[in-house]
Formats: sequence, structure tokens, C-alpha cells
Amino acid sequence: MDTFELKKEQLRMAQKIILQDGFDRVKTIGGVECVVVGNNVLACVVVCEYPSLKFIEKKTYLLPDPLPFIPGFSAYREMPAMVEAYNLLEQEPDVLLVKGEGIIHPRKIGIASHLGLVLNKPTIGVTEKLLLGRIEQGKVFVGPEILGFEVITREHAKPSYISPGHLMSLGSCLNIIKNSLLFPHKMPEPLHLAHKIGKKQVHDLLKKDDHLLTSTTDVKKQSSDAIASVHHELY
Repeated sequence: MDTFELKKEQLRMAQKIILQDGFDRVKTIGGVECVVVGNNVLACVVVCEYPSLKFIEKKTYLLPDPLPFIPGFSAYREMPAMVEAYNLLEQEPDVLLVKGEGIIHPRKIGIASHLGLVLNKPTIGVTEKLLLGRIEQGKVFVGPEILGFEVITREHAKPSYISPGHLMSLGSCLNIIKNSLLFPHKMPEPLHLAHKIGKKQVHDLLKKDDHLLTSTTDVKKQSSDAIASVHHELY
């Protein structure tokens, strides 16, 4: 991938991100996550009622031979699978939680923001690793700006980091996430369910096709190598 051109595209798209609520009331909430299976990416999307978090439906989509993983550009690898899984839903959620960055991103357009633009849907990014910024009293600052929040869901657990994706204000981002947590789960419930369902489907696929196990290990190593080799490009 030509990361120089992708950076320019991201900077153009970031200007279209809206950090105001694109909804009046939230009755349903979704969660979408991608997991690696061999040389493929499996997207799993779940929809729940809100604020009860009662499960409504799930859909998955297996994308063969996605683009390689490059930090800061995960949308180009994972988003096609997420969009296909989302399009299979019978009921679209009012808000979609995305495993990955929102505006806490070097160009303020992580995968949650990118996906929100493509779907024209309010989104929130949720990640376990902070790509950049500093933490002060639970807020994530990048320079003088507050771009998100640190969320600690249980004692001694590592924090998660949340930020608006698109059509989402900072305040609503924090409130929705707080209302989407079910103890003892670390992740908001729609993402917890998406991860659980996705992992089970990967397990089932690996049982049917043994060579995927070796391929999955190779892909994880390539992803680790990519992080080490291109991390400097984020800045």
C-alpha cells in the first residue's frame, strides 16, 4: 500500500468527521470487531437493545486475502469485511461501537471514524491500546485537545480507551459506553459479544481446515513485524 497517498486521503476524510450527535434517542446499539483466521479476516457484528443490552441479532462475514496490516491504516484492511457483515443485518443499530480507534489517531480518522463516514452512522471507537496522547484525570489529550477517555471497568484490569468516531459528541461517547458495560466484562457488551461470537466461529473454522492454524500464526507474526517496522510513519 502507498501510505503517503493513504495519509492524504485520511486527511481529506478527517475534515468530514462530525463530532456532534447524529441521533435523538438510542434504542439499539451495535458492536463490530474483526478477528484473523488464516489469511482471512472475519468480521462479526452484533446488535443489542439499549439500554437493556438484550441481544437481538448477529452477522458475520469472512473476507479472503485482505490488504496487509499497517498501523494507522487498519480501516483499509478490516473495514470491507465490517461493511459486508453490517449490510447483512436485519435491524441497523442507532449507534455502532467499533473495535479500534476513533479520533484518537494521528490524522483523527481511525477505523471507527472511517466506518462511520462510509455507513453514515454514529460510531464510537473502543481500543485496548492508546495509539497516541496522554492521560490526565481519565481524559485522553492530544496536544491541548481532549479526544477521548480512559475507561477502567474493574479493579486491576487494564484500561480501555474510547473516542468518538463520527456523528458522536465527546459527552455522548462517554455516557453510552458507561451504559453499555456489564460486570465483569471489560469491553462494552456489544463488543464483548462480537468478540465471543467471532472467536467461536474462528475455532469452528480451524477445526474444519487445519492449515488455517499455521496461516493464522504467520499472519500474527507479520502484523507484529509491521508494527515494529512502520510505527514511525504514524507521526
